[in-house]
Amino acid sequence: MHMHCTNVGTTTISLSDEAYRILKAQKREGESFSDLILRKFGKGNPAAILAYLKEKSPNSDLADATEKASEELRRNLKLEKVEL
Repeated sequence: MHMHCTNVGTTTISLSDEAYRILKAQKREGESFSDLILRKFGKGNPAAILAYLKEKSPNSDLADATEKASEELRRNLKLEKVEL
């Protein structure tokens, strides 16, 4: 697991080793990871993000784990009726 953390105007993120290696391989000399992400995805450009994801092969293990966790969360969710 890799973590990036600084103090001013940033957000800390955690990456798997695989994701870190992929990003690091794409990084240009002198380029920060923030610069790389902005170069690859633009400033929140959904079309660029979708295009990038389409280039990558699906991770069925991650998809299965996410679906299982989501189903478990729904089963354990307790709703209460609230009168306003």
